[in-house]
Amino acid sequence: MKVALVLFVVLAAALVWHCQAKDPPRSARSREVVTRVTPGLKKALEAKGLRFGAPVYMRVFKESRELELWVESAAGPFKLFKTYPIANYSGTLGPKLKEGDRQAPEGFYFVPPSMMNPSSSYHLSFNLGYPNAYDRAHDRTGSYLMIHGSWVSIGCYAMTDAKIEEIYTLAEAALRQGQRFFRVHCFPFRMKAERLAKLNAKEKEWAAFWQNLKEGYDLFEKTKRPPDVTVRDKRYHFRTDAPES
Repeated sequence: MKVALVLFVVLAAALVWHCQAKDPPRSARSREVVTRVTPGLKKALEAKGLRFGAPVYMRVFKESRELELWVESAAGPFKLFKTYPIANYSGTLGPKLKEGDRQAPEGFYFVPPSMMNPSSSYHLSFNLGYPNAYDRAHDRTGSYLMIHGSWVSIGCYAMTDAKIEEIYTLAEAALRQGQRFFRVHCFPFRMKAERLAKLNAKEKEWAAFWQNLKEGYDLFEKTKRPPDVTVRDKRYHFRTDAPES
């Protein structure tokens, strides 16, 4: 019993550190990148009435190969800063199910400072945190699912080095200025009723799962604030009254 209690305390402490570490790690590479791209990003943000270091939020769409980066405005709602083309992802529409299936994940993920990787083999990267609570509830397995530089993908979302430099710099700045974690919501496509009504025979396997994703998608579309996401009874549940930082 004492060994089990000690193990529980150690694991709980590790989890708290993982989620609450204040600053992301840095490397010589990330320092050089941040120094080089920050001035241009600040100008682009100011042109849209946004602040460098404000909380960020990302949406990924497989079908159109796009990553949207949103930034919190002074008024409260998030505003779209830029849409980046995804250079490559592996697999097809549908969630990742198991280690080695080469599927890129779909679902609701969040990235604390400890999951930023400034020394990535793919230039710069951050871990999505797959499997999340929903994935684990459905016995899905996998590890090291990233958004990263380069063109290569084995279950990750590859952005090219130039694009990940901007994305990483904005995310790192938000974390360093107080955002505890940023959300990355991964969708098969834009969750419009018209698209869901036209699922092909293969896609219909995921109809219920995608309808659940649509609930979170619709809430952001309505409020322009990323919903807080929990998992109960093997489903995602959403609310928007949680702070972003």
